[in-house]
Amino acid sequence: MSESNIALPNSDAPAQGFSCTICHKWHDSLPMSYSVKVPSAVAAIPKSELDQRVVFTLDQCVIDRRQFYLRGRIPVPVIDQAEPFIWGVWAQVGEPDFVRANAMWKTEGREKEKSFRGWLNTPIPLYAGTMSLELSVQTQPVGRRPHFELVDSAHPLAVEQRNGITMTRVREIAEAFLHPR
Repeated sequence: MSESNIALPNSDAPAQGFSCTICHKWHDSLPMSYSVKVPSAVAAIPKSELDQRVVFTLDQCVIDRRQFYLRGRIPVPVIDQAEPFIWGVWAQVGEPDFVRANAMWKTEGREKEKSFRGWLNTPIPLYAGTMSLELSVQTQPVGRRPHFELVDSAHPLAVEQRNGITMTRVREIAEAFLHPR
């Protein structure tokens, strides 16, 4: 199941292409987001036990009625661009926060809810040590996934989230996924 834990480009990638500095070919799209479909914790569960142990939707996951996960976004500003680069990831959260987020799932104004803690449950291969990084989880308006902000301000991903990245960095990320080492 390790394959499913690798971030894959989202299908809503822009039409903008780029010339790859690794393979020297033209790629028709430059993804502005990558995401994973399930929390990493699901990979540790034998396939034969998934139905009994995991309750799963596109945005929420509960394992063994005691581990709670929310799918969210780590937005990274892109310098001179209107829209951010997005890492679509999962965070483990406490049961009370999960229950509250679930209760507010379709409630207008939920973005005014107080942020709460979570821990990243998605490895991001381009950054060392992303598993279990502490996050601040901020609920967004109905229909939008929560935003995750890294708490460790010194982590390279947190630096990018705070300072932004260039389109050159976006291309480097795409190249790293197209040509893994």
